[in-house]
Amino acid sequence: MSAPSAAFRPAAAMLSLSIREVSQALRDGRVSATELCRKCIDQIQRTHYLNAFITITGETAMEQAQRADNRIRTGKPLGPLDGIPFSVKDNFCTENIKTTCASKMLKGYVPPFSATVVQKLLDQGAVLVGKTNLDEFAMGAGSTDGVFGPIRNPWSYTTLYREQSTEDPDSDWAISGGSSGGSAAAVAALSSFLALGSDTGGSTRNPGSLCGVVALKPTYGLLSRHGLIPLVNSMDVPGIMTRSVHDAATVLRILQGRDERDSTTVQAPSTPPSLPEHFDIRDICVGIPKEYHAPGLSTDTLAQWSRVAAMFEQAGARVQEVSLPHTQHSIVCYHVLCCCEVASNMARFDGLEYGHRSTIDSSTDAMYATTRHEGFNNVVRRRILSGNYFLLKSNYERYFVKAQQMRRLITEDLKNVFRSGIDVLLTPTTLSDAARYTDFIQEDNRTRSAQEDVFTQPVNMAGLPAVTVPTALSRRGLPISLQLIGQTLQDWKLLTVAHWMEQQVNFPMIHLHGDSDERKLDRLVRERTHTIGS
Repeated sequence: MSAPSAAFRPAAAMLSLSIREVSQALRDGRVSATELCRKCIDQIQRTHYLNAFITITGETAMEQAQRADNRIRTGKPLGPLDGIPFSVKDNFCTENIKTTCASKMLKGYVPPFSATVVQKLLDQGAVLVGKTNLDEFAMGAGSTDGVFGPIRNPWSYTTLYREQSTEDPDSDWAISGGSSGGSAAAVAALSSFLALGSDTGGSTRNPGSLCGVVALKPTYGLLSRHGLIPLVNSMDVPGIMTRSVHDAATVLRILQGRDERDSTTVQAPSTPPSLPEHFDIRDICVGIPKEYHAPGLSTDTLAQWSRVAAMFEQAGARVQEVSLPHTQHSIVCYHVLCCCEVASNMARFDGLEYGHRSTIDSSTDAMYATTRHEGFNNVVRRRILSGNYFLLKSNYERYFVKAQQMRRLITEDLKNVFRSGIDVLLTPTTLSDAARYTDFIQEDNRTRSAQEDVFTQPVNMAGLPAVTVPTALSRRGLPISLQLIGQTLQDWKLLTVAHWMEQQVNFPMIHLHGDSDERKLDRLVRERTHTIGS
C-alpha cells in the first residue's frame, strides 16, 4: 500500500501502519499502547457514521493497553500482537461483553467466556476495542439485515468516490458486504489493525473484497470454532481481516491449532516465523476455472482477473485454464445445506435461558413461538422454515441427501484440479465492486446471497483455504479484489503466493474525505441509526 497523503489526518500516519511496523514502533518507544488504543477509539468515533461497531469497549481496552505498556517497558512483550488494537464480529462470545449477533433474540446476552480465537488474541496482549456489526446471525451478503442497521463502506467517503457523485453523501453510499461487514469496515477505516469475522459461504471474503482489505478463510478445522455462535457447523470458519497479507499470516500463526473444546480442530502444520520476502513464482502453477466466468461478472472485475493472471504468467508462473464442472450446482447445494443446519442451530434460541423472551406466557408453547417470532427477523425465520421443509421425512432424500452428494462432487472437482498439478486457483471474489445501498435492497436476501456467494461458497463446502486480496479501484473508485484458493492445510503456501501478488498490484491506501464532511455525516446518521450498545 502507498504511504498516506499529507491531507489525511495525522493520526492516520500511525493507524495506517502494518502490524509489523506498529509492533516495532511500540518496542522502540515511538508510540505507547495506550496512545495507540486512544487513536483507534477516536477513529471509531470519528467514523461513527459507518455504523461498523455495535459495542465500543473503551474502558476495558485502555486497561489492556496499559498492561501492554507495562510489559513492553520492562522488555517482556507477549508477542507481535502485544498492544495491538483489534475488533471482533459480534457473533463471537466475549467474556463480560455483550454478544448480540445483531439480533433482538440475544438482547442483553453477556457470555461468561470468550471464544477460543478471541482468548488467544487477548493472551498475546492484543487490545479489544469493540464488537462489530453484521447481518443478523451472519445471514446475509451485505450487512444490511441486522437489528442495528446497515453498515456503510468506508470507500464511499473517499475523495475519489465523492468527486464522482452528484448526490448527498447520506443517500449515495455503497454497502460494506457481508455478513462480516463491520469487521471489514473497521479495518478499512483504520480503526482496527485486525478484525475477526466468520466465514460460512464467503462472509469474511465478500466484505473484505468490497472494503479493500485482505480477508483469509483458513482451512476448516485449522482455527477453533469454540465460542463462535454457529450458523452452519460443517462450514463455519473464523476469518481473519487485515490490511496486508503479512499481517494475516502473523495472526494465523497465533490462532491456528488444536482446541480440546472443538473436536473438529486439527494439528497445525509447522510454519516458518514469517512469510518469505523473496519468492520464486516460477515454481507455481495457477489455475483459472472456466466456470467462474459467471453471468453478471462486471467488466472491471473481469479486466482485473485477466490482468493479474497475465501478471503471474509474465513473471514465469504457469497459468492454465481448469474445469470445475459441478460449480453450476454449488449455490443451490449450499443453500439447501445452509438452511438445514440453520434450522437445527437456531432451535436453541427459545427465550427460556437467555436473550429475548416474549411477554406472552399463556403457555410454554405460546411463549416459545412468540419469542422466536419477535426475536428473529424475516431472513432468519425464512431460513429456519426452509431448513425444516428440506428435512421433512418426505423431503429428506430429495433435498438434504442429494445436496450432500453434490457437495461431495464439488469437493472432488477441486481435489482433482489440485491433483493435476495446480498449486492455487485464481478467481474473482465478487461479481463487481460494492453496490449502492439503494440498489442492493431492491432484491430480497435470498437472491442477493445467491449472487454474492457464487465464487466463495464452494471452498466452504470443500473445507479449503482461500484469501481475497484487493488489486485495484474500479471506475467508481471502489475496491476490486481477487480470490486465491489453496489446498487443504496449505494455508501458508497460499499466503506466500498472495503476498507476492499483493506486492505486484500495489493497491492504494484509503483517503477519507474531509473532516467537515464527516462531522455533517455523523450528525445525519446519528439521527437514523441505533446508538452504540443500545
